[in-house]
Amino acid sequence: MKDNRIENVPDVRDGLNYRERTVLWVLHETQKERNGRNVPTAMLWGRVCEHFYISPEELRGGSANSDRVISGYLPGQDDRRRVFHETATT
Repeated sequence: MKDNRIENVPDVRDGLNYRERTVLWVLHETQKERNGRNVPTAMLWGRVCEHFYISPEELRGGSANSDRVISGYLPGQDDRRRVFHETATT
């Protein structure tokens, strides 16, 4: 198991920590298995718990970081889109 201090440090590339990145990876892999269909929360939770324990509430969005992970939001993503749009329209 990873050292808890390192597990909570956000990555400089996108601001995701180990747990957030793992949830996204498991979600992506499960969607591929299901041919792109949506993944039920219970299935995602069970598969994430194979890597580390997370409460169902936390996975569903009990914290601000969980909200952005489950919704697929990555820090800076909206900013880049807005800057590109402003540049293209001026």
